[in-house]
Amino acid sequence: MALKPQVNIIAVVDVIGALSGQTLQNGNLCLIDNGDYKSTGQGTPHLTTHVRPGQVIQWTSLAVDLQTPVEIKSISFLGPDGVATPLTNGAAGGADEGEKLDLNHWAGVVPASLVPGVVHKYRLELQMYEGEHSVLSVESPALMRV
Repeated sequence: MALKPQVNIIAVVDVIGALSGQTLQNGNLCLIDNGDYKSTGQGTPHLTTHVRPGQVIQWTSLAVDLQTPVEIKSISFLGPDGVATPLTNGAAGGADEGEKLDLNHWAGVVPASLVPGVVHKYRLELQMYEGEHSVLSVESPALMRV
Protein backbone atom coordinates (compact mmCIF):
# COMPACT_ATOMS: atom_id res chain seq x y z
CA MET A 1 0.00 0.00 0.00
CA ALA A 2 1.37 3.41 -0.98
CA LEU A 3 1.64 5.85 1.89
CA LYS A 4 -0.47 8.98 1.55
CA PRO A 5 1.89 11.96 1.38
CA GLN A 6 -0.58 14.08 3.39
CA VAL A 7 -2.93 13.46 6.30
CA ASN A 8 -5.77 15.94 6.73
CA ILE A 9 -7.20 16.68 10.17
CA ILE A 10 -10.46 18.61 10.19
CA ALA A 11 -11.72 20.44 13.28
CA VAL A 12 -15.49 20.84 12.95
CA VAL A 13 -16.67 23.39 15.51
CA ASP A 14 -20.11 24.28 16.84
CA VAL A 15 -19.05 27.90 17.41
CA ILE A 16 -22.32 28.98 19.03
CA GLY A 17 -22.23 26.03 21.45
CA ALA A 18 -18.53 26.54 22.19
CA LEU A 19 -18.92 30.25 22.91
CA SER A 20 -22.09 29.75 24.94
CA GLY A 21 -20.54 27.01 27.08
CA GLN A 22 -16.98 28.40 26.98
CA THR A 23 -15.69 24.92 26.07
CA LEU A 24 -14.69 22.84 23.07
CA GLN A 25 -15.88 19.73 24.93
CA ASN A 26 -19.52 18.58 25.25
CA GLY A 27 -19.92 17.96 21.51
CA ASN A 28 -18.67 21.40 20.43
CA LEU A 29 -15.56 20.01 18.68
CA CYS A 30 -15.33 17.05 16.34
CA LEU A 31 -11.86 16.06 15.05
CA ILE A 32 -11.53 13.65 12.12
CA ASP A 33 -8.67 12.60 9.85
CA ASN A 34 -8.15 10.69 6.62
CA GLY A 35 -4.95 8.87 7.58
CA ASP A 36 -3.85 5.48 6.26
CA TYR A 37 -3.91 3.93 9.73
CA LYS A 38 -6.71 3.42 12.23
CA SER A 39 -6.62 6.61 14.25
CA THR A 40 -8.45 6.51 17.56
CA GLY A 41 -11.00 8.99 18.88
CA GLN A 42 -12.43 9.87 15.45
CA GLY A 43 -15.27 12.40 15.84
CA THR A 44 -14.17 13.55 19.31
CA PRO A 45 -11.71 16.11 20.75
CA HIS A 46 -9.51 13.11 21.70
CA LEU A 47 -8.36 12.18 18.17
CA THR A 48 -5.00 10.42 18.01
CA THR A 49 -3.80 10.51 14.41
CA HIS A 50 -1.37 7.76 13.41
CA VAL A 51 1.40 9.09 11.15
CA ARG A 52 4.74 8.22 9.52
CA PRO A 53 7.85 10.45 9.26
CA GLY A 54 7.83 12.69 6.20
CA GLN A 55 4.06 12.90 5.92
CA VAL A 56 2.53 16.36 5.74
CA ILE A 57 -0.22 16.97 8.26
CA GLN A 58 -2.72 19.68 7.42
CA TRP A 59 -5.17 20.97 10.00
CA THR A 60 -8.32 22.71 8.80
CA SER A 61 -11.08 24.38 10.82
CA LEU A 62 -14.70 24.41 9.75
CA ALA A 63 -17.68 25.98 11.52
CA VAL A 64 -20.93 23.98 11.63
CA ASP A 65 -22.85 27.24 11.06
CA LEU A 66 -21.13 28.87 8.08
CA GLN A 67 -22.23 32.31 9.35
CA THR A 68 -19.92 32.05 12.36
CA PRO A 69 -16.16 32.21 11.68
CA VAL A 70 -13.58 29.95 13.31
CA GLU A 71 -9.83 30.06 12.71
CA ILE A 72 -6.87 28.11 14.04
CA LYS A 73 -5.00 30.54 16.26
CA SER A 74 -2.15 28.17 17.16
CA ILE A 75 -1.01 24.57 17.46
CA SER A 76 1.55 23.70 20.15
CA PHE A 77 3.04 20.32 20.92
CA LEU A 78 3.18 19.44 24.61
CA GLY A 79 6.39 17.96 25.98
CA PRO A 80 6.48 15.36 28.77
CA ASP A 81 6.85 18.24 31.23
CA GLY A 82 3.71 19.93 29.87
CA VAL A 83 5.66 22.78 28.23
CA ALA A 84 4.25 23.70 24.82
CA THR A 85 6.35 24.09 21.67
CA PRO A 86 4.42 26.05 19.03
CA LEU A 87 4.11 24.84 15.47
CA THR A 88 4.89 27.82 13.27
CA ASN A 89 2.59 28.20 10.32
CA GLY A 90 4.41 29.29 7.18
CA ALA A 91 1.47 31.45 6.14
CA ALA A 92 1.68 33.51 9.32
CA GLY A 93 5.45 34.00 9.32
CA GLY A 94 5.70 36.86 6.82
CA ALA A 95 2.55 38.75 7.73
CA ASP A 96 2.56 42.43 8.56
CA GLU A 97 0.86 43.45 11.78
CA GLY A 98 -2.80 44.14 11.12
CA GLU A 99 -2.89 42.05 7.94
CA LYS A 100 -5.90 39.71 7.92
CA LEU A 101 -4.88 36.12 7.18
CA ASP A 102 -6.89 33.04 6.40
CA LEU A 103 -5.75 30.79 9.24
CA ASN A 104 -8.19 27.98 8.57
CA HIS A 105 -5.30 25.81 7.33
CA TRP A 106 -2.09 24.89 9.18
CA ALA A 107 0.45 22.34 7.99
CA GLY A 108 3.61 20.63 9.20
CA VAL A 109 5.84 17.66 8.33
CA VAL A 110 6.15 14.69 10.68
CA PRO A 111 9.79 14.66 11.82
CA ALA A 112 11.87 11.47 11.75
CA SER A 113 12.73 12.14 15.40
CA LEU A 114 9.13 11.45 16.52
CA VAL A 115 9.39 8.43 18.84
CA PRO A 116 7.31 5.46 17.56
CA GLY A 117 4.44 4.24 19.71
CA VAL A 118 4.43 7.34 21.93
CA VAL A 119 1.39 9.63 22.08
CA HIS A 120 2.44 13.23 21.32
CA LYS A 121 -0.33 15.50 22.59
CA TYR A 122 -0.87 18.97 21.21
CA ARG A 123 -2.86 22.07 22.11
CA LEU A 124 -5.26 23.22 19.42
CA GLU A 125 -6.27 26.85 19.98
CA LEU A 126 -9.25 28.17 18.04
CA GLN A 127 -10.31 31.80 17.53
CA MET A 128 -14.03 32.50 17.20
CA TYR A 129 -15.03 36.10 16.56
CA GLU A 130 -13.13 38.63 18.66
CA GLY A 131 -13.21 39.59 22.30
CA GLU A 132 -12.25 38.46 25.76
CA HIS A 133 -13.66 34.91 25.59
CA SER A 134 -13.26 34.26 21.85
CA VAL A 135 -10.25 31.91 22.09
CA LEU A 136 -10.76 28.35 23.31
CA SER A 137 -8.35 25.42 23.30
CA VAL A 138 -8.10 21.68 23.90
CA GLU A 139 -5.05 19.64 24.87
CA SER A 140 -6.57 16.23 24.14
CA PRO A 141 -5.67 15.55 20.48
CA ALA A 142 -2.40 13.80 19.62
CA LEU A 143 -0.16 12.36 16.95
CA MET A 144 1.40 8.91 17.19
CA ARG A 145 4.12 7.55 14.93
CA VAL A 146 3.41 4.01 13.77
